[in-house]
Amino acid sequence: MTSPLLALPGAVPADAPDQDVAAHYGDPFREQRRLESGVGAVDLSHRPVLRITGPDRLTWLHSLTSQHLEALPPGVASEALILSPTGHVEHALYLVDDGATTWVHIEPGTAGTLVGWLDSMRFWSKVEIEDASTSYAVVWQPVTEPSDAHVSRVVTASDGVLAGRDLFVPREQLVAFVREPAGIWAYEALRIAAGQPRLGFETDHRTIPHEVNWIGRAVHMDKGCYRGQETVARVHNLGRPPRRLVMLHLDGSDSQLPAHGDAVELDGRAVGFVTSAARHHELGPVALALVKRSTPEDAELTAGGIAASQQSLTRAEL
Repeated sequence: MTSPLLALPGAVPADAPDQDVAAHYGDPFREQRRLESGVGAVDLSHRPVLRITGPDRLTWLHSLTSQHLEALPPGVASEALILSPTGHVEHALYLVDDGATTWVHIEPGTAGTLVGWLDSMRFWSKVEIEDASTSYAVVWQPVTEPSDAHVSRVVTASDGVLAGRDLFVPREQLVAFVREPAGIWAYEALRIAAGQPRLGFETDHRTIPHEVNWIGRAVHMDKGCYRGQETVARVHNLGRPPRRLVMLHLDGSDSQLPAHGDAVELDGRAVGFVTSAARHHELGPVALALVKRSTPEDAELTAGGIAASQQSLTRAEL
């Protein structure tokens, strides 16, 4: 669904899968600085919005996902994953419950598959699942910004997390609500600098939660059975994940950024791939990459042919 904010002066469409919102409105570095100073909002209205209602909604979600949700208090933000039977990441859910409804936003292009699977898993549970994307839009803003949105999901700063507020705004109010817009390039630069993974960027068909630091944030280690739990527990307790997420500080003399999927190489040998890249207003050109765990942390790498140094993002418990 193309955002009406793309009609604003200076708006430049982003690349897929974010093509329905603006990459920037003329000055991406200024937009980054304004967001970091606590001013502005990012149009994420291309992200699907799901509403889950019914008295069993939280216990039902608790049984299906990697997160402990059965006693989730109203207004508390949470993340949850849906894993394959072998523990690979299939969906990432960003959610909040308002006491009557669980509000969820997910990656563009994933709503049909996810809603279909959730609907097939209802069985006797008293839940209803609605794709509310035509009625509600997601907006992100710094937590310092005042909000009068219908529902908000507040995320506080911690290691590997971009602090801010996800707001579920009635779609007809989107233009009036986003008074000082920043493009998704600015948002992505802040996300990458925080080391926060994004489904479809930092993940592929083999990704397990440990590799991208989703343990603790989106995977609760003290809950009951769910699909993929055996792999999660085995890797957590007995082994090490085969890959790890790192930040790459790129050689700023190159005018290009590496693309998603470009090889990360050590002495001419591929050891991983670039997942996301951006130009940060303070850090310069940076990227996230998935590399083999055996890659020395002090190794000098190339990413898409660009010289790069590593910064580990792996938490101590991994």
